[in-house]
Amino acid sequence: MKNSIHIVLALLLFHFSYTQNPNRIYKSHNEEDNIFSVITSDGKYSFTFYSEDILETTFIPHGEAQNTTSHAVVMSSKKPVPFSYGYFGKDISIGTKGISVTITTDPFKIAYMYNGEPIISEKRGYFKSQHETMEMVKGNIIADSTEKIEFNLTKDEVLYGGGARALGMNRRGNRLPLFNRAHYGYETESKLMNYTMPIVLSSKQYMIHFDNAPIGYLDLDSKKDNTLTYETISGRKTYQVITGESWYDILDNYTDLTGKQPMLPRWALGNFSSRFGYHTQKETIETITKFKEEEIPVDAIILDLYWFGKDIKGTMGNLEFDKDSFPNPNQMIKDLRSNGVETILITEPFILTTSKRWDEAVKEDILAKDSLGNPGTYDFYFGNTGIVDVYSDNGNAWFKTIYKDLSNKGVTGFWGDLGEPEVHPSWIQHASGTADEVHNIYGHDWAKLVYEASLEANPELRPFILMRAGYSGSQRYGMVPWSGDVNRTWGGLQSQPEIALQMGMQGLAYMHSDLGGFAGANLDDELYVRWLQYGVFQPIYRPHAQEDVPSEPIFRSEKAKNLAKEAIQMRYRMLPYNYNLMYDNSQHGKPLMRPLFFEEPYNEELYSYSSTYLWGQDILVSPILEPGKKLQEVYFPKGSDWFDIENDELIEGGQTQTVALNEAIIPTYIRAGAFIPLAKPMQTTKDYDSSFIQLQYYHHDAIEESERTFYFDDGKTVEAFEKGKFQILEFEAEIEGRWLEIDFEAETGTNYKAENKTIELVIHNIKDMPKRIKINNDKVNGTYNKKYKTLTLNIIWDTNEEKEIRIKLK
Repeated sequence: MKNSIHIVLALLLFHFSYTQNPNRIYKSHNEEDNIFSVITSDGKYSFTFYSEDILETTFIPHGEAQNTTSHAVVMSSKKPVPFSYGYFGKDISIGTKGISVTITTDPFKIAYMYNGEPIISEKRGYFKSQHETMEMVKGNIIADSTEKIEFNLTKDEVLYGGGARALGMNRRGNRLPLFNRAHYGYETESKLMNYTMPIVLSSKQYMIHFDNAPIGYLDLDSKKDNTLTYETISGRKTYQVITGESWYDILDNYTDLTGKQPMLPRWALGNFSSRFGYHTQKETIETITKFKEEEIPVDAIILDLYWFGKDIKGTMGNLEFDKDSFPNPNQMIKDLRSNGVETILITEPFILTTSKRWDEAVKEDILAKDSLGNPGTYDFYFGNTGIVDVYSDNGNAWFKTIYKDLSNKGVTGFWGDLGEPEVHPSWIQHASGTADEVHNIYGHDWAKLVYEASLEANPELRPFILMRAGYSGSQRYGMVPWSGDVNRTWGGLQSQPEIALQMGMQGLAYMHSDLGGFAGANLDDELYVRWLQYGVFQPIYRPHAQEDVPSEPIFRSEKAKNLAKEAIQMRYRMLPYNYNLMYDNSQHGKPLMRPLFFEEPYNEELYSYSSTYLWGQDILVSPILEPGKKLQEVYFPKGSDWFDIENDELIEGGQTQTVALNEAIIPTYIRAGAFIPLAKPMQTTKDYDSSFIQLQYYHHDAIEESERTFYFDDGKTVEAFEKGKFQILEFEAEIEGRWLEIDFEAETGTNYKAENKTIELVIHNIKDMPKRIKINNDKVNGTYNKKYKTLTLNIIWDTNEEKEIRIKLK
């Protein structure tokens, strides 16, 4: 019998588990086709292993058929995963060498463990009871009763998840509606926002994903009785428990389960020009011209709803350029691209009865229906409307054609707005179910439609899809979510790191905010600059706001403009580093923004900490979130020392320090032993010179060996890595006695042409001019800066060959 010791240990550990539903009685169990099932008095449990770290549990009540449709999961469960089985007394244990479950037959209970350690157990498990209405969703979640799955929590675990919320990092103690709904003008607290997800993560390092689309709730111990409860109005009683050796492993496993995010086009890492909104073709072109005149880099411009109508109300659904305001859109898009700027258009899923396409929409039968089978119409802010049924063949095909036609005009990005959907009455019927059944997945499936349409129009170009609502797994459609209509206040800024960090932990690594804030006409240059400085280290750099106060730096005060320009230029210099973060996310599910407890998983003081975070592996960032501050406390993670990016001051990890603030930059630090690749200054990423790298190495005497890799490709090809159209540069530093050796090596894809690289190697923390410097045994001279203690070497590197640099230290 396999792993019998593991099984016995598991059983011993789980004798403390709580009794489950006392009315549930074990009847029998069976294993067939990689599925282990347990029959009880009120239904059947089905257990399926997706991997050694992922276990799916489904409960099917008597009288119900199993629903196998998942909108989130793409990983196959058909490939057999080896698992052990044991029946000891009243305990049945099944498990891999990682995750396992124990079913106690009398009294009935179910408990999960990872590597032999308890993680979570069902309390009552599945049951039905009266719906307890929450005031905030009284008119949105309507049901007499809800179906629930209940679990035991330990008293000290911290809980994350539930999608995008502003609640503080620890979300335990809240009952959270699962109903995507916009919150206009929120600040430091928002219990319900555009993008909810049925996901819970625990500080004990496990994740539970409730694999069910209809609306409901997550109750994260709101009654303070150590209980976690998932509630839904209908649907599947299915959840996956996802585990791993580290937080990074958990996210890698989860994004294997629900799909990895494809790489975005390289220009997506640049600066966006965006506002609500540009009224005319002339205004659009003039805005980009102003960016060029001010020498402020920019890579894309977003056209809000004025591109299809002169008025906010009455025109939604036109989905074609208004020829009065945009007389020659094809030429405009061409002219923008000639300046290195991509065009992104807003679209919505609503077709107003007053729009130019209403008759077409009715004729083509593309709208969701009322109970009589007629196009369902209702009023909301923008007018009387119907909604495109992306679940019907007609609706899907019609909407796809819209996007393909716009793509063929040269549009390379789409903004999907109001996709919660903004207003979505329960009585609306879609081809696949009721509004309540598809409400939370509408944005998800809309993103899929746009993603597919973009690729059908341009198979070799990576899509860009900006949306504010989606579901578990939406990352696989390239979705770039943002945090909605945040208030233009310090309170609005304060919630943003938390929201982005939490969403990164739930697979959505590109969650970002409208830089500078969206809602209101607050003209606060300090707030604006600090928000844009934070934006350097958030996934997408996109100032956006209502037009009363301009969001673009070119229209702000001279001081604010210059400080914003410095921040934007810094963002562009970091392009090679940031592009590698995109690659790491695509391959391994790693977030771009990472909470510090990823670094110290057992430091309880960091479980609720979001004011300082990691940007990738090696950059520590502490955004300034309050006005008028001169000093700020920063925690430096232990296990590393950290260089101040301004002056190379070295700070020991594992401590909190009070640091002085600078108006030109937020506190930023580099991990000792890190290589940081930087680019030349540029006006647009189209000007990016990939043959040049300024490679910063942060040397530290205590680090005997350090290695980093950085990914490069053409910045646009779909699945470039899978097609062998890439190069990975590897830099390694090693101390051998009195010599510092730095080696360059490259892995070149089979369909990538290797080229020479000009490397400006800047080595920090070199206390004196070295006695000798050799490159491949040839003696060379370097430039030593005594003030900053840096050594600079200029190296031409044929990446087909290895390069060795040896520096003899005094």
